[in-house]
Amino acid sequence: MSPGPADQSERKPLDGGWGWMVVVGAHISIGFAYATPKVLSIFFKEIQEDLGASFSEIALISSIMLAAMYAGGPVSSAMVNRFGSRPVVIVGGLMCGVSMVTASFGTSIIYLYFCIGVIGGCGLSLNLNASLIIISKYFLTKRPLANGLAMAGSPVFLCILAPFNQYLLDNFGWRGSLLILGALMLHCCVAGALMRPVTPPHTPSSCALEMTVEEQPNNGKTRLKRSCMKSAKTFLDLSFFKDRGFVIYLIGNIMFIFGAYAPIVFLTAFAISKGVEEYSAAYLLSIMGFVDMFVRPGTGLIANSKWIRPRIQYFFSFAMVFNGTCHLLCPLIESYAFLVVYAVFFGIGFGMVFALIFECLMDLMGSQRFPRAVGLVTIIECFPMLLGPPAAGLLVDIYGDYRYLFFMCGSVILTGGIFLFVMNIYNYHMLEKEKQNQVRASEVEMKQTPEAAMGHTEPEAQEKNGVLRDTRSESAETPN
Repeated sequence: MSPGPADQSERKPLDGGWGWMVVVGAHISIGFAYATPKVLSIFFKEIQEDLGASFSEIALISSIMLAAMYAGGPVSSAMVNRFGSRPVVIVGGLMCGVSMVTASFGTSIIYLYFCIGVIGGCGLSLNLNASLIIISKYFLTKRPLANGLAMAGSPVFLCILAPFNQYLLDNFGWRGSLLILGALMLHCCVAGALMRPVTPPHTPSSCALEMTVEEQPNNGKTRLKRSCMKSAKTFLDLSFFKDRGFVIYLIGNIMFIFGAYAPIVFLTAFAISKGVEEYSAAYLLSIMGFVDMFVRPGTGLIANSKWIRPRIQYFFSFAMVFNGTCHLLCPLIESYAFLVVYAVFFGIGFGMVFALIFECLMDLMGSQRFPRAVGLVTIIECFPMLLGPPAAGLLVDIYGDYRYLFFMCGSVILTGGIFLFVMNIYNYHMLEKEKQNQVRASEVEMKQTPEAAMGHTEPEAQEKNGVLRDTRSESAETPN
């Protein structure tokens, strides 16, 4: 699928240099953004016993946090366009730290929904979108590799934070653990400081700016109206729904997001229900994160190859099918050894999907349209994100068994992957057909205007057309 049209006035990305420091900052901010909602599940059992919540209610903490992180996409994109990535990530880090510190004093599940879910999720949203957008400005040729390295922050932090949170829980309880976790999340401010803005290629002089301002008519209402319309389009651009490739990507992505996080949230509890010791159950998340850590940059390298990059949408659908198949096989597991095997394959599938999920959107939309597209995608994804883990928790409340949530998540993700594969074949076929129709239409147009191809002047063509009309009229007047 061809990317969106590029803006010729914008400088070509550097594909290196300080961009690698930007990748380091994005690695940290994306790591906290994706790992935090997952590792919070280690505290859920203690919080559930302390506050008297059900499985579906306790799962709603991570669900609200993830939904707020995705719903804040358009706001984050608009703020990045206005202020740049550096201040946005710094503010997001402050919000994340404050959210965890205030949540440590919570006495009700609703209070945790607001502090961890809403405030923390909005802070993670600022970190995530700003990091993705600035990578698209620093890289083009090496963009899949840069995205893979940045997205590897999620498994790295998951691998570290999972056993670390279990250690904090055993020594400080869930309240003290949230307090310490909030202090750690302030490192996102340091990550934001690394995100130096890209210098524009041509900056007009002050004299030129003054002349431009003086030459403009004093019509403040018109300028204000245009500015508001431009801001609204930047915030939420619905014109993307006219793009067939974007709609196909969005539908498949929604199906994946619905079933992606519930297996992570309930993996530790599922292992404990099988008789696994708590630390060993927490290490399953670390194993998954450790595998994911190497899969994401490896997937970026594979996706950057000349054989895979033109077919990256198919590679993405394969990753989804692989992920869904792992979840469908998980309920058959009865021993800890096979749980470790499941965690390994889960890390492979999850890492492949998230190394490609935004690269595929960049491939479809291009770097110029990507900031608006990712904002629209994330705000739509907040709904399946909000419904997925609570729906899985509701199945546990109803049946008292974790198997059904894995069946539900696996079947939804597998269906989404097959949908993407089939519809991408259809989309490529339609694009080729539309291209051929355009060529045929141009050939017909050339045949209808032979004087343009023969190089006739306009008076000569008019004179020739007049002779033809006279000839036709004479033949019409002649009796048979």
